[in-house]
Amino acid sequence: MAPRVLISDKLSDAAVQIFKDRGIDVDFQPDLGKDKDKLAEVIGNYDGLAIRSATKVTEKILANAPNLKVIGRAGIGTDNIDKEAASKNGVIVMNTPFGNMITTAEHAIAMMFAVARQLPEASASTHAGKWEKSKFMGVELTGKTLGVIGAGNIGGIVCDRARGLKMKVIAFDPFLGDEKAQKMGVEKVDLDALLARADFITLHVPFTETTANILSRENLEKTKKGVRIINCARGGLVDEEALADLLKSGHVAGAAFDVFKTESATENPLFNLPNVVCTPHLGAATTEAQENVALQVAEQMSDYLLTGAVSNALNMPSVTAEEAAVMGPWLKLAGHLGAFIGQLTDEPIKAINILYDGTVAEMNLDALNCGVVAGIMKRANPDVNMVSAPVVAREKGIQISTTNQDKSGVFDGYVKVTVVTDKRERSIAGTVFSDGKPRFIQIKGIQIDAEVGAHMLYTTNEDVPGIIGMLGQTMGENGVNIANFTLGRAAVKGEAIALLYVDEEVPAPVIAKLIKTGMFTQVKPLQFDVA
Repeated sequence: MAPRVLISDKLSDAAVQIFKDRGIDVDFQPDLGKDKDKLAEVIGNYDGLAIRSATKVTEKILANAPNLKVIGRAGIGTDNIDKEAASKNGVIVMNTPFGNMITTAEHAIAMMFAVARQLPEASASTHAGKWEKSKFMGVELTGKTLGVIGAGNIGGIVCDRARGLKMKVIAFDPFLGDEKAQKMGVEKVDLDALLARADFITLHVPFTETTANILSRENLEKTKKGVRIINCARGGLVDEEALADLLKSGHVAGAAFDVFKTESATENPLFNLPNVVCTPHLGAATTEAQENVALQVAEQMSDYLLTGAVSNALNMPSVTAEEAAVMGPWLKLAGHLGAFIGQLTDEPIKAINILYDGTVAEMNLDALNCGVVAGIMKRANPDVNMVSAPVVAREKGIQISTTNQDKSGVFDGYVKVTVVTDKRERSIAGTVFSDGKPRFIQIKGIQIDAEVGAHMLYTTNEDVPGIIGMLGQTMGENGVNIANFTLGRAAVKGEAIALLYVDEEVPAPVIAKLIKTGMFTQVKPLQFDVA
């Protein structure tokens, strides 16, 4: 029986034809994704689901999909998919990370032109039979300073195009290395410097815990008077109410927004303000981009359903079926090692060095490398996957090196990851025990034995009495249950570490209490995908 795929969003006829040509039974219902109840009712009949952004794949949808094997998102953003629930249900989530980069970057440039010359208002005025030539006094882009927040795939294209327009380009991106910035022809700056210097500010970062409200009221007030703000990335990056206030006061000269905190946006503080250009999330809406991502997702899903080949998956490595059986636990370990370092590293990464020892050195190291790098990069970009992560790292100028060696210690095999920045080197090692569970075995050269949990707490301190008791007491008094508690130290009265495996995320007030004691040099809550 042929695999069945449901297309619940608008995909091109060519994408539908690809499924048919590959022998897949395809059901094209482009409006079904808007009806979540109907979708939940029928999804159990399908092996694959192809979507864009309109379909919301929730835990409820997945609970009604016992036969679903793969979700393919035509585009990069997967905010509309519950990826944790998909993983728990054994459903692969694929995207097309590189199909609409140029289109989105070009839209940002177009929006910058539009707000610089007040084009939409001037067009509406002229269409209305008015000739208000003196009313619309714009500004040139040549010689102006463009501040780019996020210089990754899309932001990098914007930087290139802006340099072609003879703009001065400054970029804020914690993961942009000096060498890469130099090659791009941009000046790397911190956020405060960008806010103070930029005539135009454009955002090209995903919506994450660290980027949410990055242009807060406080930061918007730090901007140069007369600045113009462009957001074609994600809603929620800018405090829209604060921006509206600053537009009204004249501090901000204009804004151009393609994305909004709440979508579909039928009302917004920015609507109907002068010199504010608004479009309905058109970033990827060109014929070329829509076609590219649709064709890519159709090919990827067909490959998986027919041959088992996996590409551009966010929750599964690109390995053969034969390799997966042996490498599965080690791939999990690779991701955990990367995630540990990624969550602890805020400064730009220069190099990632990966050591494979013993039995693991004979495995598919390319896949394991991808797992490590993806784990590191996910902090900055949750949508990164094992295929795109090395590309993203390379574009940021990060050097990746691999060493393999024969068994050298008590473990049959282990993996050690070292990240190099301008400030420090940070390392962690791990192995897989006979039970198939990944373990952390070394942090910063300190020997430990720690099972990996979904929620953990990492602390560093001087080796003095009272730390263990205080940690346990603080957790207990605040209702945080400790599943496992691992300690280690470099030397007597030297540096000591603790790694706590807890049942739930440690609340921020508890973290603040620990920091306030002054007994710790570092207190860091960590999260790992252990599904």
